[in-house]
Formats: sequence, structure tokens, C-alpha cells
Amino acid sequence: MIDVKHLTENPDLYKASQRARGDQQSLVDDILAADQNRRDALQRFESLRAEQKAFGKKVAGAHGEEKQRLLDEVKSLAAQVKQAEAAANDADEQLNRLVTVFPNLISEGIPSGGEENFAVLETVGTPREFDFEPKDHLQIGELIGAIDMERGAKVSGSRFYFLTGVGARLEIALMQMGLDQAIQAGFTPIITPTLVRPETMNGTGFDVEHDDEIYRLERDDLYLVGTSEVSLAGYYGDEILDLSAGPRRFAGWSTCYRREAGAAGKDTRGIIRVHQFNKLEMFVYTTPDQAAEEHQRLLDWEREMMAKIQVPYRIIDTAAGDLGTSAARKFDCEAWVPTQGTYRELTSTSNCTTYQARRLNVRHRLFDDEGNKAGTQTAATLNGTLATTRWLVAILENHQNADGSVTVPEALRPYLGLDVLPVLAAD
Repeated sequence: MIDVKHLTENPDLYKASQRARGDQQSLVDDILAADQNRRDALQRFESLRAEQKAFGKKVAGAHGEEKQRLLDEVKSLAAQVKQAEAAANDADEQLNRLVTVFPNLISEGIPSGGEENFAVLETVGTPREFDFEPKDHLQIGELIGAIDMERGAKVSGSRFYFLTGVGARLEIALMQMGLDQAIQAGFTPIITPTLVRPETMNGTGFDVEHDDEIYRLERDDLYLVGTSEVSLAGYYGDEILDLSAGPRRFAGWSTCYRREAGAAGKDTRGIIRVHQFNKLEMFVYTTPDQAAEEHQRLLDWEREMMAKIQVPYRIIDTAAGDLGTSAARKFDCEAWVPTQGTYRELTSTSNCTTYQARRLNVRHRLFDDEGNKAGTQTAATLNGTLATTRWLVAILENHQNADGSVTVPEALRPYLGLDVLPVLAAD
């Protein structure tokens, strides 16, 4: 959630952020009004409560009719105090409701607009020129016995699949390669829960009441995560961290679930947009002043992984209206998909600044020059992907051979134990 004090001091900054996102600027004015109303209601409550305490002392020293008169006044004042307290609580709740739905303040310099208004920061590699008609990843996956969509749909419905044989091995190899890279970079590996409480989902920035992408288990009031970011953001909820030795970095390995409710008719073929997939996610807790530098480091680690799978890709600076609620800035790495003739997102990294940590009450300890404790500050959180099931699409299509076999990228061979994924013999 945003810092209300910062918003009240810089309303034009937040209005500009809302304009860039294509969201309502009037929400800023609504928050300013709600904050003033809360202040006024709280001031009235505290004033009446102080008056009530003063009356208590008068009553203690009074006698006879005077005491009875004061007691009657105390009774009336008590009712006013109760009413003022309720009004203050209502005003606080109204402000919280507005602040909860207000998106993060965007970083300076990012593109305005929606999904199509991104800026290309860098293009790496050149799309391959084939001397044969390239097959799409599903055709290849079926030829090499890696993907079974038909039985996935039979067992679970549309947008489900089985990874079989070399498909399962390829995903595990990819994830293990990413995990090894993360460990070498100082990340702590962690396998996360995939079911979380609503306060954790809300705290991460997802609207559990209105987000149609989220699966909910109503009987238990739990939610299936669409990324281990959710579990990792809640890991230190209501805790104070010591970040004096540097950021705390985690590499979360989990299965992820998304309803894809808004994707009807989009990417229905293959495993580009599915309900269940595996993902290796970097997640970082750091100080607000270090967050922008850490964001660049996360992008560099993603670059390193993209180089290992040897596919052409580009890096985009995502436009404000396509950021989602929590991110202040997001970089996507999009790989070239030959049969689609376009770049598709494989990985992204987001700087969520203090937005998630403030919602989840994650703080870090401050120290003075002598090393003594000097209070606390809201932490910053960031995330970035190192590998997902979708990466198989780019690997299979870019490294395919004319007969449907696939040459394994060199960096993956030690993990997979194969140089080529061969076409299965006909039955």
C-alpha cells in the first residue's frame, strides 16, 4: 500500500502516476479528503476523551447535588465519547479501503499507457532463418514425446497438460540450472506453500474479492498462488529484519495456478497460457534506497539465464498501465517464438518498492553511525523469474531440427544428460 503521508505531501506526483497508468486521478482527492476526515474525527475523539478524564477528577472531589449534576454530565459526555470513537473508527476504515485499492506509485521515467506502449530497451540475438518449415512447440512436443495436451484435457479440462519423458526431464533440468545459478549468486533456495490465507494474498497486492485469475478453496478460505512471490512476500509478515549485511534473497520453487479467466480464446494451443505450471522465482527483501540497484541485478540474473538457453530475446520497460497493482517498475524478457513471428514474455522482474511490505507490515531495523538501534523503516520487496514451464516453448521452437528433433542448448546438457531430444519411433 502507498504511504498516505507521502501522498498528502505530494498529491500531484500521485495524480501523474494515475494518469500514466490510465487510472482515476480522483482517487488521490478521495484519499486526501478521507485522511482529513480521519484527522478531524480523531481530534474530536481525543478532545472529548481528555474532557471526560478531567470530569472524572471533578466528580471525585464533589459532593451532594453538585456531584449528581456532574455525574449526569459525565454520562452525557461518555455517550459523546463513544459516538466520536465510532466516527473515528469509521473514518479510519474508509481511508484504509481507499488506500488498499490504490496502486503503487510508478517509478520516474517509465512509459505511460497500456500493454502496447512498452519501450524496448535492448534486443539480444537475431531470429533464426530456417531452411525448412518450422513446427510449433506442440507439434515438436508430440513428436519427441514431451507434451500430451489431449490427456491433460481428458483428466483436468482445457489448458491442462502432461509433460512426459524428455519434456519432464527438460523442465526439471531447466529449473535445476536456474536454482544452481541462484545459489551461486547467494540466494537461499526455498520450496514454498502454494496455498495461502486471504490476508497474505491481499497483502501481496492481489484483490481476492475481484480478481478472476485466482483460484479459491472456499471451504478452507485459502487461495492457490499464481507465483511463489505471494508466499515469499508473507514470509516475514509482521516482522522486523536486520538488513545491515545486505538484501535477503530467496529462490522460490513452486507449482503455480492461474484461472486465465480473461484469456478466453487466447493461446489455446500448447503450453503458453495454462492453468498450472512450475516456476523458479527470485524474491528479495532490501532497503528502499537499494531497491532500484537490486532491480538491475535481478534483470542481469535473468539475462544470464536467457543466454544459457540461447534464444533471441528483447528486454522491455513495461508501460505504467500494464504494471499491475504492486509494481512501481517492471522489466520483461521476451523470447522470439518462430512460429508466431513475435516475441513472447518468458520472464519479468518487478520493483514493488515498499508497497507490499507496508501492507504486510515488514520492516527493517535502522542503526546510527555507532551501530546502535535507531528505529525501523518499511522494507522494499522485489521479484524476478529465473525459469518457468513456458520456457520450453522457446527452447523447442528455436532449437528444432528439420526432422522434429531438438538440439539441447549447451548449458542445459549437463543437467539433462542429452545433447539431442530425438523423435520417437513410430508405433
